[in-house]
Amino acid sequence: MKKLQFNAPVILGFFFVSLLSLVLGLLTSGASTTAVFSVYRASLLDPLTYVRFFGHVLGHADLTHFFNNMLLLLVVGPPLEKLYGSKTITAGIIATALITGILQFVFFPHTLLLGASGIVFMLIMLSSFSGAKTGQIPVTLILVALMYLGQEVYSIFFIRDNVANLIHIVGGICGIGLGLQLRGKA
Repeated sequence: MKKLQFNAPVILGFFFVSLLSLVLGLLTSGASTTAVFSVYRASLLDPLTYVRFFGHVLGHADLTHFFNNMLLLLVVGPPLEKLYGSKTITAGIIATALITGILQFVFFPHTLLLGASGIVFMLIMLSSFSGAKTGQIPVTLILVALMYLGQEVYSIFFIRDNVANLIHIVGGICGIGLGLQLRGKA
């Protein structure tokens, strides 16, 4: 009998904590999601405000939102965690969560943000750097950035939905920044 392999502890941990937050949200009719797993303008005296700067990436509105983010996370994340290591992926997730959380808090005070999309797009852009050598910019990075960023910019101006396209772009920029730092190190 074959053993299960816990091949990407950070990515799998992120998945299971996100799943737990979704279940808690469903059991509390969204109260836990709003209290801990979303970011929005709140008093800086409220300790949960600081938790939400990070926790918002673990929250999801419903099963469809969760599945859409987690499918991409589980496809893109494990090879990156193997390539760059768990500490690097953890640092990328934490930095992206904090940056997107603060930007949401400051610039969109009346809008609630939740979901792992910023993290997913950070990982997508980071994956475009795979195998890049110092001093080189992969053509795949340029193509992915043009297609991805172009789609997000288009959506900002021409599609009205509840998708935080600017946060997706910021997540992608975080992935590019991390990829530039890691070039030639994997």
